[in-house]
Amino acid sequence: MIPDRAARLLSGSNIAHFATVMGDGSPQVTPVWTGVEDGLVSINTAEGRIKHRNLLRDPRVAVSVASPSDPLDAAAVRGRVERIVPDPEYRHADALSRQYTGLDYQYRRAGERRVAVYVRPERVFVMDA
Repeated sequence: MIPDRAARLLSGSNIAHFATVMGDGSPQVTPVWTGVEDGLVSINTAEGRIKHRNLLRDPRVAVSVASPSDPLDAAAVRGRVERIVPDPEYRHADALSRQYTGLDYQYRRAGERRVAVYVRPERVFVMDA
């Protein structure tokens, strides 16, 4: 379960940092847009990107997010990818983009195949402000 404060941060317009595990065990971190759906943290990426390749090999991830106006209003999630769902019509990408920018996803690339990634939280840490 995601506590309300963490869910608020993850489903707002705060940039989160999404960490995956490289093949050599080192961390790889990317700033991402996040959402919360049915108790899962969601992000969107393209097939073949480094984070996507890492997730196919090792489903362990970490996500951190903080309010830009108050860095002590923050949360961190550790968990595993539960599913990766093709997003050929950009429905998930559009929903996240509207959450962050008010517009549909503006960065479509010919031949790019988007996927929605859903993470099941195993541990959630919320900073005590």
